[in-house]
Amino acid sequence: MKVLIAGVSSALARQVAMLMKSRGHEVLGMDRRPWRDAPEGIEVFETDLRKRAAEDIFRTRRPECVIHMATVNALTAGGDERARINVGGTRALFEHSVAHGVKHVVFVGRHTYYGASADSPLYHTEDEPPHGIGSFPELADLVAADLFAANALWREPKLCTSVLRLVYTLGPSQQGTLASFLKGKRVPLVMGYDPLFQFIFESDAARAITLAAEQRAKGIFNVCGPNPVPLSMIVQQTGRTTMMVPEPLLRALLGRFGFPKLPPGALEHIKFPIVVDGRAFKKATGFTHEVDEVEALQRYRLLTAR
Repeated sequence: MKVLIAGVSSALARQVAMLMKSRGHEVLGMDRRPWRDAPEGIEVFETDLRKRAAEDIFRTRRPECVIHMATVNALTAGGDERARINVGGTRALFEHSVAHGVKHVVFVGRHTYYGASADSPLYHTEDEPPHGIGSFPELADLVAADLFAANALWREPKLCTSVLRLVYTLGPSQQGTLASFLKGKRVPLVMGYDPLFQFIFESDAARAITLAAEQRAKGIFNVCGPNPVPLSMIVQQTGRTTMMVPEPLLRALLGRFGFPKLPPGALEHIKFPIVVDGRAFKKATGFTHEVDEVEALQRYRLLTAR
């Protein structure tokens, strides 16, 4: 199968690219950022999804499957630029896919789509709407991109579309939202709150995305790994120290004096859990995680202690 991975220069996307190549697929990559040491056999095009050069790649190379991993979060890009990348880029990818004969699009989204709030369900299923966007406006463009991808299931019925809502990742790259939060030796928690957190080791995440492409899993799927654990346990088991900070003080300290640089709305995500039900994805693809929560945290602790 000829696969095009948009956003291939990110750490997780590189792992997906190398795994798909090892499984015999022809892999192409596209990103605004270079991947200078890309392995032989993975052809990478340095371009923006919204540019004419990107459509030329779809037209001339004719991928059968496109994996969209080119969205960004509030820690990566701000304001209007983030919205242009997430919403504009997603729209361009689907338009090019339909116009140039792509059979399958895999949109890799985030479980934070559901939002975090005091009245959120304990377990989120795929048919639930997002919650709490009003308190975290920086999440709105990722939600819009997810909804655009999901609407393709009805808008473009001949196109097989997989929408994956992936939990937080941890792994060797030390990148991603959860890894950024764990960056310092002392990690702040909102006093009085210790939510359950779901995460998946990077190798398992890459395998889940690969399975979605290979199995042509059509629909919307939550993708998760081990059982959720309290955030304080994640902090402690990765060798950090928890700091319980009153919420008003923590809001004032964000991005200062070594505290994580987070949008104020992100505090809802360290107060309230977002736990998803991943049974539909397991049924559709046969996916099971290989690295459990204990091993994942132990591995991450060793990686970051070096």
